[in-house]
Amino acid sequence: MKKNIHLADERGGANHGWLKTKFSFSFADYYNPDRMEFGKIRVLNDDIIAPGMGFDTHPHDNMEIITIPLSGELGHKDSTGSEEVLGPGQIQVMSAGSGITHSEYNHSKIEDLKLFQIWIETNKLNAEPRHATQTLNLEKNKLNKIVSGEQNSDTIFIYQDANIWLGEFDTASQISFKINPPRAVFIMVIEGEIKINQDTLNTRDSIEIEAETDIRLNISQKTKILIIDTIL
Repeated sequence: MKKNIHLADERGGANHGWLKTKFSFSFADYYNPDRMEFGKIRVLNDDIIAPGMGFDTHPHDNMEIITIPLSGELGHKDSTGSEEVLGPGQIQVMSAGSGITHSEYNHSKIEDLKLFQIWIETNKLNAEPRHATQTLNLEKNKLNKIVSGEQNSDTIFIYQDANIWLGEFDTASQISFKINPPRAVFIMVIEGEIKINQDTLNTRDSIEIEAETDIRLNISQKTKILIIDTIL
């Protein structure tokens, strides 16, 4: 097994007052040559946006952009004509393709908005921009695939050979996650604690694993995890 543990307090970040954010990979003014990407994952930002604040209209192209609200209300508008408000238990995907503009903001005037935004490199350049939203029906105490490069009704499609999984565990559990090399896996503890072999990961810690076929996770009760498996 080849592994790299990235602790929560080792992440980059910024505090703009209205926006407090942590970066798992180099982004904006945070540059770390050892944290440029992993597989096809280019960005994983952990944002807290103040009430009524947000990002004005701005462009993207040729990137799969996945947004997962953790708490609060996410307001969104983009050049495909989509305009909506999302909350926890929902997920949004934009294939920026040949070019898309969008704005995103905290729809609430009283509560912080917390979200993950993930950028995954596309495998289809200059595709027609697209937008999709799905309400999740997560089964507790197991991993649920929510995004994939395969078109089916259970997940949201992206133009890349990568999958995103979420797990919410009320009880202590042991699960196995299989990998088919040369694929690799990124695991982040959203909250709680997990153990992989002798390594313990706590809230917002992450681990990247290559050259392994079967990972066993010992998951503590009241734990939420995010897993992304990707080609290298």
